[in-house]
Amino acid sequence: MTASEGFAPAKINLTLHVTGRREDGYHELDSLVVFADIGDRLRLRESETTMLTVDGPMAAGVPADASNLVVKAARLMGLSADIHLEKHLPNAAGLGGGSSDAAATLKALSEMSGKPLPEGLLGLGADIPVCLHGRAARMRGVGEAITPVAGLPELHAVLVNPKLPVMTREVFAGLERADNPAMPEELPKFDDAGALVEWLATMRNDLEAPAMQAEPVIQQVFDVLSVTPGCHLTRMSGSGGTCFGLYSDAETAASAAGRLREQHPSWWVEAVRLNASEP
Repeated sequence: MTASEGFAPAKINLTLHVTGRREDGYHELDSLVVFADIGDRLRLRESETTMLTVDGPMAAGVPADASNLVVKAARLMGLSADIHLEKHLPNAAGLGGGSSDAAATLKALSEMSGKPLPEGLLGLGADIPVCLHGRAARMRGVGEAITPVAGLPELHAVLVNPKLPVMTREVFAGLERADNPAMPEELPKFDDAGALVEWLATMRNDLEAPAMQAEPVIQQVFDVLSVTPGCHLTRMSGSGGTCFGLYSDAETAASAAGRLREQHPSWWVEAVRLNASEP
């Protein structure tokens, strides 16, 4: 096979507990991760040299050189390809877009060549292992410990990003403490989405406060989203600045998204399903 396509879904941290800091400076995390039914798309063809082109509605500011994780992923595979990336997810948004793009590239190149995935993938980024998994999972450590979470209910959500990149390093630097409590050792079983949302409300994203301090507009996004009709829970994903609201059904989520687009036409707003591929 000389060509392949890939889908790189948005990664959503339903929870994100910062539980420690290692001697090498990396933070220990405990996070419940799911994926949305929207994302970036990739097309790959065998080539003598690796080339990356980027377009799409969110392509502005995305590098097409060797600094892009897609190019780094191809080099780690030891393969050359002509890669086209169609960007639908905002950049540096807490949605794991770059990591998801890299994971999709790795999968596509493995499929094209028959080569197994290489070692050292965590060096591409902490979200690479969970993005390779691509389904609901608990992510611990510095991102290397992935535990599948089966049977998690599908959720209806609205994602909102003010189109302002948020630097992860700056957010972590603003943490008041890094030794916060983890999630329960055994996660509950949820009969329906309502039970899941109720439990999520007792959990946290420890990066919300430092992210809002670094970029106050995230607080505005959070506040505006939280008062949309039918919103049961508002939270930030990853290190920001995308926030999400959870709703009872797709119609309510779509109505909230429409209202937000009218009120804030410069923001990126999408109604999505989370964990839609899970049984």
